[in-house]
Amino acid sequence: MMRHLFLSAALTALIPSVASAAPDCSGPVVVCERAMPGALSLLTPGRVASIVIDPRDEPGVARAAADLVADLKAVGGGDVRLSRDVSSDATIIAGTLGHSAVIDALVTAGKLDVSDLAGQWEGYVEQVVDNPAPGIARALVIAGSDRRGTIFGLYDISAKVGVSPWTWWADVPARRHPILYLTAGRVADRPVVKYRGIFINDEEPGFGNWARTKLGGVNHLAYEKVFNLLLRSKANFIWPAMWGKSLWEDDPASAPLAQEMGMLLGTSHHEPMQRAQADWKREGSGPWDYTKNAAALRAFWRKGIERRGRAEDPVTIGMRGDGDEPMTEGTAIDLLQRIVRDQRKIIVDVTKRPAAETPQVWALYKEVQDYYDKGMRVPDDVTLLFADDNWGNIRRLPPIGERRAGGAGVYYHFDYVGGPRNYKWLDTNAIPRVWQQMRMADDYGADRLWIVNVGDLKPMEYPISFFLDMAWNPKRMGLAAMQAYPARWASEQFGASHGAEIGALLARYGQLASRRKPELIDATTYGYTDGEWTRVLREWNALDAQARRVGATLAAGLKDAYYELVLHRIEAMTNLHRLYEAVAANRAAAQAGDAAKARRFAEAARGYFAQDAAIRRRYEVETAGGKWTSMMAQTHIGYTGWQQPDVDVMPALATVEKPLPLPPVAPKPPVRIAADAGRAVDGRGIRWQRVPGFTAEGAAMVATPTTVPVIERPGGDSPHIVYDVNWARGGPVALGVVTAPGLDVRGGGKHRIAVSVDDGAPIILNLMEGETEERWGRSVIENRRAASTALPALSAGKHRVILWLVDPEVVVEGVTLSPL
Repeated sequence: MMRHLFLSAALTALIPSVASAAPDCSGPVVVCERAMPGALSLLTPGRVASIVIDPRDEPGVARAAADLVADLKAVGGGDVRLSRDVSSDATIIAGTLGHSAVIDALVTAGKLDVSDLAGQWEGYVEQVVDNPAPGIARALVIAGSDRRGTIFGLYDISAKVGVSPWTWWADVPARRHPILYLTAGRVADRPVVKYRGIFINDEEPGFGNWARTKLGGVNHLAYEKVFNLLLRSKANFIWPAMWGKSLWEDDPASAPLAQEMGMLLGTSHHEPMQRAQADWKREGSGPWDYTKNAAALRAFWRKGIERRGRAEDPVTIGMRGDGDEPMTEGTAIDLLQRIVRDQRKIIVDVTKRPAAETPQVWALYKEVQDYYDKGMRVPDDVTLLFADDNWGNIRRLPPIGERRAGGAGVYYHFDYVGGPRNYKWLDTNAIPRVWQQMRMADDYGADRLWIVNVGDLKPMEYPISFFLDMAWNPKRMGLAAMQAYPARWASEQFGASHGAEIGALLARYGQLASRRKPELIDATTYGYTDGEWTRVLREWNALDAQARRVGATLAAGLKDAYYELVLHRIEAMTNLHRLYEAVAANRAAAQAGDAAKARRFAEAARGYFAQDAAIRRRYEVETAGGKWTSMMAQTHIGYTGWQQPDVDVMPALATVEKPLPLPPVAPKPPVRIAADAGRAVDGRGIRWQRVPGFTAEGAAMVATPTTVPVIERPGGDSPHIVYDVNWARGGPVALGVVTAPGLDVRGGGKHRIAVSVDDGAPIILNLMEGETEERWGRSVIENRRAASTALPALSAGKHRVILWLVDPEVVVEGVTLSPL
């Protein structure tokens, strides 16, 4: 009972105090269930509501307007119609500047304020206008600066009335309100990050098998659903699925559909010039080697630009090895620069316009960043797309203060195939960590393109929403907004009455799941004889119990969405931990010679292994009428190297006659001081921020802004944190720090913090000292970095342990003391 009370208290601590507040109908153009002065009656039983668009407007606008009609019907259940003419029942008038006669007329008449809209990228205005046309007393007018601006304005109203972007992809039902009003006033919005999108990747066996089973393939029917999700999420860009696939050639209807709907298509970091890797496998001749086959490659790339036509799509340039492999060792920078020059010449030849008028992207992924660091440069109009290390740690960002016409962006990962191990099965992305990394990207001005690898798309719904919401306006996603986000997002899916408690579940899940990817867990991950397995499993069991309790209170119509978005991931990860804990217990009992106990735990482990398959069946067969066949097909039990097993493999079990080794008992862990247990002292234009729930162990301390100069000589008035310590015994000690597994985004190969005791001089610790592939791999496996220094003598008694900032991007998770 006590552990459940403890969990409830822990979850309650994660709930922002404002999250459960009922809407107060204050603010301009907000949805309200009661009439307010100057409000527009949006939905009223027995009254026809019309959405008016100009027949000359873009096709994507008509599609979004039709979706809003369907959404309002789903919410109110009344008579809602799409109209091409302004009539007395017009409730919403929507259109694009220069493409809608009625919108332009309202601007000319001074009734619609677009002063901050003209010329903006994807901007929109929502304004309640009195007497917009003869016979209409009041209407909501949505005006877009361009087609996507209008589309985003229309879908913004869908979200306000209670239709989630995940209504199809996660079976989130519309919230029913037969009567709705929109308050008076005007709002205007536009994105900060220009290109915002996702990469469907590593999509076999999940997404690919699902699409083939349900829609006949990864075709325009599948992409129509994906594009709709992205536009509802105010995203505009996609790298399509590419494991043996080509959006353009697999289904000739897919690319025109993207153009019609307003989606921008790109190709991934290793697929230049709008050609999928699969295109080359099917059509290419000769080697993928520019030194040996340049003419064939140029002809191949030219077809990609010709196929693109006059679309707005950003074009990936540069070159990697075939099949997303590195270029041949020793590849010269001058060859790569020649490739870029030749690609840009093709762009000019095909488009008949200067190369700078076609948006281009150079992805600095893996070894390509090494070429950049060694001096390779591309023309100023090309966007530099920096990347993380595939594990959520950004490797490099543009020099502070650099301004390029093409700007810079970030390619991020929620899913990955590669070393030290694939992680593809579940969402294991802690939102506070994503926020810290992408806020740093924004600090450095990398705001032209944000794209994230989302694997099969499901079950990454929650982090996808966060990433895209933050991309719309990174500075709007400050610390308070990030903390409130779990409850806000849960409220959008399940209603305000459940938002706080479900948001707390999602936040706690992110903390526990980020401790270690499920593909990296086995019976030896935690100590059994020292009780570590018991402690970790207790946390998961408590979360699982709380999730089931909350789920039991939900209406039947919310059950499918709750399973897909919340309960499945908690249930699946809890069961996986139960499996490996039982295997560890079996091996411990066998070693101790207790045959009965070993058999009991072996039987329990086999049950948990069978339950893993049952959980998959519940997701794919029993949820949403069997809608998500194969979506959870990814193997995850039985890894022996970085690559996935062909099938899930039951872990080996021990008997008294054939025992299996357990890891040796770990030495006593050091005393760990929580990162936020000290007194934070700001200085030199830097302030500390406490980020609650950064890890399963608690809060982290981050410095802001991250673009301030490095503090090479910490001390005095430089920013620091003071921890009061009462040390029990005198003698030599190791004083250390635990940090997030970040990297040096400035390119110097250093990631430093300094420590001191009492009045001693600060000692600088470089967390990337002697960095190797193996050391990096250990840091991402454990999701942390650690460094320490030996102090020859520390007397018993009270001391001040001081942590000094050196490199501002270092994230502090704790301080450690250990006798030597």
